[in-house]
Amino acid sequence: MNPKYMQMAFEEAEKARGFCSPNPFVGAVVVKDDVVIAQAHTQSYGSYHAEAMALKLAGEKAKGADLYVTLEPCSHQGKTPPCTDAIIKAGIKRVFFGIRDPNPQVNEDISKEGVGIVAMREAGIEVSWGYMEEEIARQNEYFLCRIQKGRPFVILKMALSLDGKYAAPDGSSKWISSAASRMQVHVLRHQVDCMLVGISTVLADDPLLTSRIPLARRQPLRVVLDKDLQLPIDCALVKSMDQAPLMVFHAPVLGRKQFMKAAILRNMGVELVPIGLEGTHLSLPKVLDFLHNRGFYSVLLESGGALASEFVRLRLVDKLLIYYGSKIIGGDRAALSSLNLGNIANAIKIDIRSCMVLDGDLVLEAYLK
Repeated sequence: MNPKYMQMAFEEAEKARGFCSPNPFVGAVVVKDDVVIAQAHTQSYGSYHAEAMALKLAGEKAKGADLYVTLEPCSHQGKTPPCTDAIIKAGIKRVFFGIRDPNPQVNEDISKEGVGIVAMREAGIEVSWGYMEEEIARQNEYFLCRIQKGRPFVILKMALSLDGKYAAPDGSSKWISSAASRMQVHVLRHQVDCMLVGISTVLADDPLLTSRIPLARRQPLRVVLDKDLQLPIDCALVKSMDQAPLMVFHAPVLGRKQFMKAAILRNMGVELVPIGLEGTHLSLPKVLDFLHNRGFYSVLLESGGALASEFVRLRLVDKLLIYYGSKIIGGDRAALSSLNLGNIANAIKIDIRSCMVLDGDLVLEAYLK
């Protein structure tokens, strides 16, 4: 096993980010006599998996070669045939993969060797795994969350002053973070499946919620939680339906006025989804469950403090991405101020994974424990 080829497969997998959900990002490299014959990544959903694509590119040269792949090859019939069948048919000699696949369609019990591993070994292929496990698991955190938690991976992004405020006392907030930080967020929007905000953010900021990177190949689904269907028909989200889709969750029962607005919004192309309540608010677990069943596995939450606090309180946030601008603005508009934990003993612990300076901003990436 040569580590440089697994690194190459890892880098190849990144090319699939944002384009293959709900499939994982996978990279595959075919090597023979220390020469790379072919490399590929997961194609759009329903098309080739990384292994099958790499083997297709390699053709007859794959016979007797080694295959490096970031995730355990699938052994079940889905939208495409099993990758293990393609590997066996191609005459691959050795398979090295990074991590096991917890998908029950691949492994009913991940502590045991699955059907695919057994089949490849019975075909005379040498199979081993356990390479770059931490890096590959983080790379595929969206997919792993989907399989292990049964919901999309939620990233809470916040732009705050150095003293933790999301806006000045008068409500102004443009711009707390730098232009470079804002561009990085647009890159992230391009990569995730969904952008999610509450109606309060829409009414206060009239956001567009699209990725404005040059030559963007896709746009995320824009999701608004709007219990009473207050969404203005002339807001930026509705007026930009030709740029990106819009989904609005609302209460199961609407009044006559909202019912009429709903008909207009549907006619304009907005997807309206009635969802159950928890108390007086829309059920966040039910919202995520709906998105999960639609095949979305990543959500970027850019909401105001109240909705963000509720996501954190319910432990529905997986990653924090905080952009601390190099400003102190004072006041009481603190992030997550609605999250009343009562005592320091109840504080939610986080695992800080990276901290960097970007154009004067302090960018913090952390996971909720």
